[in-house]
Amino acid sequence: MQRSLLLAAFCLALASPAPGQDCPQLLGRWPYGPTLAVAVSGTLAAFGSGSVLLVADVSDPAAPVVIGELDLADWVGDIAVSGPYAYVAAGSRGLVVLDLSQPSIPTQVGSLDTAGIATRIAVSGNLLYVVGSSLGLVVVDISTPTNPIEVGSCAAGEEPADVAVLGDHAYVADSSFGLRVVDVSIATNPHEVGSAATTGEAWGVAVSTNYAYLACDASGLQVFDVSVPSSPSPVGLYDTPGYALGVAVSGGYAYVADFELGLRVVDVSNPASPTEVGSCDTPGHAWGLVLSAAHAYVADEHGGLRVVDTSTPANPFEVGSHETAGPAVAVAVSRVHAYVADRFAGLRVIDFSSPSGPLEVGFSSTPEFAEAVAVSGIHAFVANGDSGLRVFDISTPGSPSEIGSCDTPGLARGVAISGDLAYVADGYSGLRIVDVSTPSIPTEIGWIDTPGYARGVAVKGIHALVADGDSGLRIVDVSTPSSPSAIGSCDTPGSAWDVAVSSDCAYVADGGGGLRVIDVSNPSNPVETGFHDGFTSFDVAFLGGLAYAADYPDGVRVFDVSDPWLPVEVGFAETPGTPWGLTVTGSHVLVADDLMGLAIFDNCQGGLFADGFESGDTSAWSATVP
Repeated sequence: MQRSLLLAAFCLALASPAPGQDCPQLLGRWPYGPTLAVAVSGTLAAFGSGSVLLVADVSDPAAPVVIGELDLADWVGDIAVSGPYAYVAAGSRGLVVLDLSQPSIPTQVGSLDTAGIATRIAVSGNLLYVVGSSLGLVVVDISTPTNPIEVGSCAAGEEPADVAVLGDHAYVADSSFGLRVVDVSIATNPHEVGSAATTGEAWGVAVSTNYAYLACDASGLQVFDVSVPSSPSPVGLYDTPGYALGVAVSGGYAYVADFELGLRVVDVSNPASPTEVGSCDTPGHAWGLVLSAAHAYVADEHGGLRVVDTSTPANPFEVGSHETAGPAVAVAVSRVHAYVADRFAGLRVIDFSSPSGPLEVGFSSTPEFAEAVAVSGIHAFVANGDSGLRVFDISTPGSPSEIGSCDTPGLARGVAISGDLAYVADGYSGLRIVDVSTPSIPTEIGWIDTPGYARGVAVKGIHALVADGDSGLRIVDVSTPSSPSAIGSCDTPGSAWDVAVSSDCAYVADGGGGLRVIDVSNPSNPVETGFHDGFTSFDVAFLGGLAYAADYPDGVRVFDVSDPWLPVEVGFAETPGTPWGLTVTGSHVLVADDLMGLAIFDNCQGGLFADGFESGDTSAWSATVP
């Protein structure tokens, strides 16, 4: 019996090659993404775009010109510039030090592993202060910038999100836990001496003289009297119309990065009665800002860098900008080109003929959120939220152009193409079927409501499989496209986000339910056969006996599903950002990595055995029993 089982396992291994544990391997990245941080020194601005630090000449604030860049391989969370050096809070990489003395060639000259996620920093003299939710407050000696040395640390609350320093004290915005005041007079012994609750979650902090100013999310700007650091007390509040994430103070005014509602200017000359006097909307989401020479430089997420003239605080107005990419959330492939759905911008075309050095070669905007993309022939089809389905001519990949559209009643979240038909997962409006035989005039010809929230769709023959949120997997007969009919369903424990299909199995990215494997050989009675949970997944792809799942927020997981009753994880790779979408080709796995663009991996289809058979290593072999 045992011998028979071993033979069966051997046959399964031959039928579906299992990758080694070092797979998938990262081959290259297109690393650009949203702008979350900015710093200015003289005529130079340093700001992030995904994991890339960009250096721009802002001698003319109306025309910022990028003159240098460096990929840091993790997200640019915050930047401080002192002298010729830029100090970057670079996520899991900790603190990174760059020499900007030649701004066209920024060069890494030092780093410090902070043993946690570095999110925000402040510099005072020869000391740098870095905070993060997993590391508290860390004090770093930067008297030798090429060799930063940790000299002290303390918890500084529960979820420290930002830090500002004045004199002997560091002021920490502690997210939902308010304001923390830390005595840093002895760098080797920082210790908390005071705290105060805020009315909202504290994400940003600035300090001036006897007052601390906190950006408190939905509660706006809150002012604290810190003349006695051990007893900070609230004295004023102004509820901004958006979500206050960052703040800077100068000349009796607080400048607030207010997320969707841009820059707000608040008169704080009377701290007990802060009053808004001016505002300037921005096209993206204002995350943070710095002030320099009568200008505010705003880190505007997908809006990139925005430069606002603040010489008259009551009338701030934008004078210059440099746009960056937004969050990459989905990807489709045709030959050597990847078509990336940039949620807030549109369709980006990336040439990955050299996987180690992918390049953006084309772009076309969309009117709403680009949620998903599919490619067929010379056309790309984008599920565009409120704007339904958009059709692009990609016959020249470097110049994609929209040629047609079909509005849908819901929010277009997913799209699949089969022949001359596009199948759109349309949120609460179910499945919509669109005739795209004339791509310039896509026309809806059929639809069916689904009980849940249609997010993803795949097509197999005469059946459409819909990932329907809390209603799991729904199977629709589309043999008559004008009159689709529901014929089967399989509930899942999580919330179904996407689905991929092979001959007789569907693979569902089930949100918190992980990966679910469902037998659809009888479409009217789909049955779950196996699963792998313990992670959150928003997208899934299938190729050659392997299922690839986007593991939010960690990376890519690869499962051998040759036995649908027992999916086995055989590979994992971290991604530097947050993987939302992925696709697999004959050689590669491409991951839309939210904050940090597109990551390209090998697809684990190379070797036959994971146990060393090919190399002659027998250490992992199981014993045979007659």
